[in-house]
Amino acid sequence: MKIAFTTTGTTLDDPIDPRFGRAPRFLIVDTDSEAFTLLDNAQNLNAAQGAGIQAAQHASSSGAQAVVSGHCGPKAFHVLTTAGIDIYTTKASSIREALTLFKDNKLSKQDSADVEGHWV
Repeated sequence: MKIAFTTTGTTLDDPIDPRFGRAPRFLIVDTDSEAFTLLDNAQNLNAAQGAGIQAAQHASSSGAQAVVSGHCGPKAFHVLTTAGIDIYTTKASSIREALTLFKDNKLSKQDSADVEGHWV
């Protein structure tokens, strides 16, 4: 299974970015092998509008079946769930910690957005 983690870094030991739409990149991790690829999201970092929607479309095109971030707004939530992508939020200190929590079924799947639109 592939998971898209929001991050400012480039490795599993880097922190999760609490923002979904305006995260600089996604780390797409295969849960079986823990191999990962980076997906640049810089085009949405400073977007005036639509960052969450475009980031959700970007994450969806990566083949991710789940997203883990600090927060997820309503428009991104709608796009992701429509694409069949599950959303999890966490306060884990690193992607590696969040991945462990996910594998241990200790992350809760979100059933709605947890912040308002245009949250920064």
